[in-house]
Amino acid sequence: MRTRLRCALVLVLPLVLSLDACGVEAGEPAGAAGSPEVAAPSSATPEPSATPKSPEDFLDLAEKAMAEESGWTFSVKGEEGLTLQGQKNAATYRATVRRVMKPEALRSEGFTTSSKGTRKNEEMYVADGTAYLKEGDAPWKHAPVTDPEMRNKVEDPVAVVEEFRTYAKATGGDVKVTGTGDGTVELRVASGKRKLSAVADRAWAKKAKREFDPTAEQLRKAGVAVEDAQLTLSGLDEVLVLDAKTYRIRSHRLDFGFLIPYGGADITFEQHVGEENQGTYAGRIELPADVQ
Repeated sequence: MRTRLRCALVLVLPLVLSLDACGVEAGEPAGAAGSPEVAAPSSATPEPSATPKSPEDFLDLAEKAMAEESGWTFSVKGEEGLTLQGQKNAATYRATVRRVMKPEALRSEGFTTSSKGTRKNEEMYVADGTAYLKEGDAPWKHAPVTDPEMRNKVEDPVAVVEEFRTYAKATGGDVKVTGTGDGTVELRVASGKRKLSAVADRAWAKKAKREFDPTAEQLRKAGVAVEDAQLTLSGLDEVLVLDAKTYRIRSHRLDFGFLIPYGGADITFEQHVGEENQGTYAGRIELPADVQ
């Protein structure tokens, strides 16, 4: 899906961190046209004999429940930052995501604000396996949605269902299911502080590492030797929250961090991203005329 915050980090050695970021003001999609009828909401509540138990059961029900509507709207909030010797620089991200189920398409509009107060807009479309991205005043660029850069920028809570299936299929199972007592069910993957090399084969660790890679490259350009073998995952918590009756996605959250050895201490990288379901969406998503 991916994730997450759209920013470029530059380390000014030895103490000062500066962060320049990019992103787009949320609004009604300019490419939306028409409003096909939305199917009547379904409870999607299983028969007693089909009461879900395993993570895979819940994920199957979530996929079915989300597919019963023509589209969905999500709000996205994120933060990403670096801390060195107590000095932190960060960027925050806000966006609105509209996701159509058939045919699958997505439009995201948002903006990123850096700790210096600078703001940059961002707009993204995903259709037919291709992602189209416009950052600030730069021209549109496109690449397969599987491209690592694009995967990091696409916020698609519906696609998280498939990611959690991958987690659940891991040896021993990495997904835990809990009832929160407030009408929701949580599917969670969590890890404490561990060397990255100890969990490098886990799908959730690979996702976190992919999200961190652009920042790692910026740090290398600034003279910091970022080596995978030396990285420590400071912690990871990824949660998919479903409605306990309908199994529709309520929210998704990913929090993780890395410790990067530097000068006898650590540079701390943190990323926090959350997506909240804002209800159904009945419009269409079409690429703007200038996307090519």
